[in-house]
Amino acid sequence: MTPRILVTGAGGYLGSQLIAALAAREGATGRLLAVDVRPPPADLPAGIDCAQIDVRAPELVACFREHRPEVVVHLAAIVTPGPGSDRAFEYSVDVDGTGNVLRACLAAGVRRLVVSSSGAAYGYHADNPSWITEDQPLRGNESFAYAHHKRLVEEMLARWRREHPQLEQVVLRIGTILGATVNNQITALFEKPRLLAIRGSDSPFVFVWDEDVVGAILHAIAGGPAGVYNLAGDGALTIRQIAARLGKRCVVVPPGLLRAALALLKPLHLTRYGPEQVDFLRWRPVLDNTRLKTVFGYTPKCSSAQAFALYADARASKG
Repeated sequence: MTPRILVTGAGGYLGSQLIAALAAREGATGRLLAVDVRPPPADLPAGIDCAQIDVRAPELVACFREHRPEVVVHLAAIVTPGPGSDRAFEYSVDVDGTGNVLRACLAAGVRRLVVSSSGAAYGYHADNPSWITEDQPLRGNESFAYAHHKRLVEEMLARWRREHPQLEQVVLRIGTILGATVNNQITALFEKPRLLAIRGSDSPFVFVWDEDVVGAILHAIAGGPAGVYNLAGDGALTIRQIAARLGKRCVVVPPGLLRAALALLKPLHLTRYGPEQVDFLRWRPVLDNTRLKTVFGYTPKCSSAQAFALYADARASKG
């Protein structure tokens, strides 16, 4: 029988796909609670219970105790900050919200927690290895809110694994998600007339198709081994390969020149990005997915190149 499942961030891009996949499973009716700060969507699948609640709210513990989930999938996070967002708000959702979810899990006797982390937790550093495994230290840069918060969340999760081993954890360090309708800070780079390349850096990207992310989460819910896993398709694409697949040219810029330009333009509010963005473009963590396949037992259906091809085809079909 399907375990009782609670999903935070259920109204987001990934959460809505996961809810649809879970709702389609036999025996899921009445055993799935979708939690989100936003009102439930009108097209929510039948048989799904909903709770409109902020993951930071004290009432979250009572919500967990009432529904008694066996498995919690924690997806609530600030991936693409909206207008008016600031660092303090993003920290409160990403870090404080996760702490609140952990306390609620403990209070309700949750058996397993599945968390969507990110390869960004490794950080953007010149000495990153060519392929990063799960044994590498987490060095999410403080200059990048998302990377830093993911690092802090994972440090918190590691403490909880030591202090509360009865709560099993599956932590998925996810690469850049692509899908037919995805729209994020990475895909925004690909929409430009010309793609930006940093001189002296191939800046590889690892991609994962959104259906593979949902598939890995379903595998975790079904009992895939607890642990920490990089989640990405096989292989990587450089920015020049991406440009070629899109039929675009690359503009190659020296890193010092770009850093100086961003330092000048951001205070003038002519760009949202500061000079730290140069490291984001130069030193991307390239995720090794060997452990995902050999230990966790999940093999993504799409490689990085195949995921990008599907994304590019969907983009082209929309004009």
